[in-house]
Amino acid sequence: MTAWFETQVRARLTGLAICLAVIAVFAAANAHLIAVSFASQPDCVLSSSLEGAAFRAAKPAC
Repeated sequence: MTAWFETQVRARLTGLAICLAVIAVFAAANAHLIAVSFASQPDCVLSSSLEGAAFRAAKPAC
């Protein structure tokens, strides 16, 4: 093998490793956000005194 070919192979493997690392970090960050969103949902909140408030973020106060 020539030095040029080895350099090209090493460059491609380095690029592939960097791409896989970026994808892994992105997936881990999204998984963390989903886990935190499910863990932090309150069961009960004070209900709004506004008339016509149709949408609420959580269940009204117990």
